[in-house]
Amino acid sequence: MNDEKKKGTPKDTHYAKLRRAHRDQRSSGGSKQSARPAVAAGAAPADGIVRLYGLHTVRAALDNPKRHVLKMLVTRNAMERLDIADLASLPFEAEMVEPREIDRVTGSDAVHQGVTIDARQLTPKKLDALGETNLVVVLDQVTDPHNVGAILRSAVAFGAGALITTARHSPAESGVLAKSASGALEHIDHIEVRNLAEALERLHEAGFQTVGLDSEGDAELEHAFASNRIALVLGAEGKGLRQKTRATVNALARLDMPGAIRSLNVSNAAAVALYAARRYILAAE
Repeated sequence: MNDEKKKGTPKDTHYAKLRRAHRDQRSSGGSKQSARPAVAAGAAPADGIVRLYGLHTVRAALDNPKRHVLKMLVTRNAMERLDIADLASLPFEAEMVEPREIDRVTGSDAVHQGVTIDARQLTPKKLDALGETNLVVVLDQVTDPHNVGAILRSAVAFGAGALITTARHSPAESGVLAKSASGALEHIDHIEVRNLAEALERLHEAGFQTVGLDSEGDAELEHAFASNRIALVLGAEGKGLRQKTRATVNALARLDMPGAIRSLNVSNAAAVALYAARRYILAAE
């Protein structure tokens, strides 16, 4: 046990390095503002900086060694709920404030639950970085950050290994997206591609069956699966999948909906599809 304490976990090492850097910066009296581009109340975050808020979102960000947090504003109640005993022990600038101070920063419509942080955006990965996962979600120009956040949450819940989006016509990382994802943003690889059709072909080469969700698909989704590596492809609400995407996927499948309403929000459709795909993969193992 003593050896384990001595070595520490990767996360402990990450925080220790940040704390040392923070102490060195403060003791040197140097260019604190240039090293830490904190965002003033009411100002928009600088390029490369994202403002995250909400208990689940912030807790997940704090626990992610890859997330570089710059500044925190937090209420006394949120500190307790986040299990933070001493703000001075954190490896970044942190201040305890009243809720109205956070309202000024995030806007009164944001459900911040008493905490917000400014952090560097996570860097999207390339398709080459896709690991050994057997389930991924591909989005064809889904632009609503609420929907993308909700899809991220379902993807993590059902064990998907990556979310693949296009470099254009996809929402940037934001507080709204992260809050909708409820912490899932920190638990899944985000892969960004320039050409979706080419990316789908590369998934085929890697052994994935690409299944596009389409209300006019020939097969019901649960009968369309034919591989233990599945990439679910979803298009934007209203427009659906683009023609090139429809022509590239291995199969077009529909959700069987016998009720009076014959369509679902894209994030709800993603959750249903992920559940069905996970069940198929488990049965095929």
